Amino acid sequence: MLAHNRSVNDRRPNDVVTRNLHDRFSSLTVKRLPKRRVLLLSIGYSSILLHINPVFAAPVPDMKEPEVIRTLKLPNGVRIQEIIEGEGPKVSDGDLVEINYVCRRSNGYFVHSTVDQFSGESAPVILPLDDNQIIKGLKEVLVGMKVGGKRRALIPPSVGYINENLKPIPEEFGPRRSLLSHANEPLIFEVQLLKVL
Repeated sequence: MLAHNRSVNDRRPNDVVTRNLHDRFSSLTVKRLPKRRVLLLSIGYSSILLHINPVFAAPVPDMKEPEVIRTLKLPNGVRIQEIIEGEGPKVSDGDLVEINYVCRRSNGYFVHSTVDQFSGESAPVILPLDDNQIIKGLKEVLVGMKVGGKRRALIPPSVGYINENLKPIPEEFGPRRSLLSHANEPLIFEVQLLKVL
């Protein structure tokens, strides 16, 4: 008990004037706020000032509305999204084209690509836009594209790989087997038109 009283007395000021004030106003205690709380309070007050007088606020840059990518649904079930329009004349039926593509399953899993995922190197394919040589759904995606254009398409199996001889098909056994094992499900193609030959 004595130790407790001594610590209370030790906290009392030594000089007479200060001791007198302390005795008169002993019920008032000054509370020190932690630095973190002072910082948070000042942030709160500054945000209130910004709402009252927005002149102090930082200028907000003009923002463009995001471009909406519209999906075109063809009667045979092919869905096409124009990502990049491209330039120049449009591709027509019967043309010979050079493209890069990425093929994925409808759940997003990778199947095959002409662009290496790691190095970024590409091995474009040349395709004739002919129903007997190319999958019909991909032909419909390519017709109307311009050089430099890029489209994403969901191709249903009915206009996809209905036989093993339709292009594009990888030459290597593993990727070819992987692609043909998913021929009976919708496939997503991302196609970039490089040249019209």
